[in-house]
Amino acid sequence: MPQSLVKNYIHIVFSTKYRNDFIDEKIEKELYSYIAVLCKDFESTALQIGGTDNHIHILCRLSQKIALMKLIQEIKAHSSKWIKTKDEKYENFFWQNGYGAFSVGEKDIYTVKNYIKNQRQHHQTQNFKNEMIEILEKHNMEYDEKYLWD
Repeated sequence: MPQSLVKNYIHIVFSTKYRNDFIDEKIEKELYSYIAVLCKDFESTALQIGGTDNHIHILCRLSQKIALMKLIQEIKAHSSKWIKTKDEKYENFFWQNGYGAFSVGEKDIYTVKNYIKNQRQHHQTQNFKNEMIEILEKHNMEYDEKYLWD
């Protein structure tokens, strides 16, 4: 085949360090817009970004030119530096080291977009730990819970 044809949709989830509540409603829209620009800069168009005070979800179409790990590393590094410039209350902001990333089929894009869009509402009845375990189990991922939260 003389050309590369790639279409990978990825649902990315990561939290603030120690799941501290930093991403308040005052900063979230600007943060999500900034992350969308970062995704675009790495040719990985963001379809939906959302979250709560202590974590975010990103649905993007991963570029064929960049490794997923590199995309997440760049998003975390640049957005962490950026948010610290916004207000003194964000000067101790950090992202947690790890992340979750899950493939999404074309037919599930709409469902995942809505799920991400409604994160604040969703988390009125479920905390992040339970949500993450539910996502891991949905994707049949093996994990050791003692390594999920430290």
